[in-house]
Formats: sequence, structure tokens, C-alpha cells
Amino acid sequence: MPQISATSRLFSSAVFKELAGKGQSALFSRLLSQCNLNLNPLGTVGDVFEKAFATLRSVGQRDEYVFKAALTHKVLLGAHSLKTASMLTEFRAGNCKADMVILNGTATVYEIKSDRDSLARLERQLEAYRKVFAKAYVIAAEDHVDGVMRVAPDDVGVMCLTRRYQISTVRQAVENANRICPETLFDSLRGGEAEQVLTRLGAVTPKVPNTQIYAARKGLFCQFPPSVLLAEVVQVLKRSRNLAPLGSLVDDLP
Repeated sequence: MPQISATSRLFSSAVFKELAGKGQSALFSRLLSQCNLNLNPLGTVGDVFEKAFATLRSVGQRDEYVFKAALTHKVLLGAHSLKTASMLTEFRAGNCKADMVILNGTATVYEIKSDRDSLARLERQLEAYRKVFAKAYVIAAEDHVDGVMRVAPDDVGVMCLTRRYQISTVRQAVENANRICPETLFDSLRGGEAEQVLTRLGAVTPKVPNTQIYAARKGLFCQFPPSVLLAEVVQVLKRSRNLAPLGSLVDDLP
């Protein structure tokens, strides 16, 4: 439906960047004209987002943003704190990008299968995630749960975002850092992050030409056990991609 697509795009990074940088957004205005939200003419931008989010929360129309919002409020902020945990989105794992990752004492990945998604890529995605993260969950719409249970390995947890906008756990994830592939984990990091991990482990990258630094770092990195690597990667990522400065803003977001 064109209206639902436009409503979903109101929450895109492009809209938020324009609003944050300019105080206004031509894209926001254009999308709003396509949404058919029946707004109060005197309403604020905040009112628009609240009404748009309520529309997207309707069963059958919930997209990825709704699931990310539920995870943020009910898992990241409900069970953790931005002072002790970090959230990453679109984090690379092999040839896939994880929808959401929460770093606390370990690294937990959440793959979203919304009302509007299919399960066609799920098996390949989970194979990639299990090489990078100690715990993996799929959070799915109710209609997808049975299909997810058939596809997901037994150590992958399954959650359901119910029609009442509650998260229920169908199956707990099994934590296993030893299944992680050091090569895949290394390739998920930025160069500086990989170097920080090596420094924390007491490894020194040899002085080599710039064209050989990647291979030299990777060779050192892969000498360490997976569980040891992950523990240090979590600490480095919690600092390099920390969301704590945004904590005061999160409660105001739809």
C-alpha cells in the first residue's frame, strides 16, 4: 500500500538527518502528504510521528522499524541500560547485515522478520550470524513463528512480537562463543577496532607496507580462541560505537 510505504519512510535516516541538520525536511513534507494520517492541522512534528507509529503498529502493517522500536524499549532499555549496554544496527556479518546487536556481557544478535518480510533468506542469515555472535535470536510476527522454528537451529532463540505489542520468548537462545569464526569476526570490524582488540590481547602488528596491514592483522587475530576474541571485541565495540550520549533522547523517540 502506497500510504503504508510512505508512513514507514517517515522514520528513515534521511528524514531524521534533514530534521536534525536543517530543522525542516522537504522529504518529510512530501511523505506526509502521501500518508493519509488524518492529523490535527495544529499538530506538531512529534504528533505526526506518534500517529504514524500507531499506524505502523497495526497488525499486518508492522515493518522493521516497529520491531526495532520494540527491541529498543523492551530489551535494550527494559533489561539493560545505555550506560552498560550498546546497541548496533546494520552490523556486518559475512555477506549479511544484522538488524540489531546488543552488547552487554556478550554479543547478542536479533534478526527481524516483520509482518511484511519473508523467510527466504533466514537460513543463510543465521548461518552468518552464528559465526560472529555468541547468542542469536529471531524476533518475528506471530504468523512467522512456526516457519522460524522450522528453519532456525536449536541454539537460536525465537521471540514473537504479539498483536498487543509485547515481546514473548518462544525459545531461549543458547550462548556459545566457541562456535564463532575468527576470520568472519575480524571482517566485521573496522581496521582501528581490530587493532584495538589486538592491543588489548598484547599482540603487536608487525611493521609492514600499508597493503599488507590487513593480512598481518588478520593473521594475528585468528591465532586467538574465539571466546577470547569475542570478549575483547565486545569491550572495544562498546566504546567505539557507544550510544550512552543519546540516552537522554531515546525516551522522546516514537
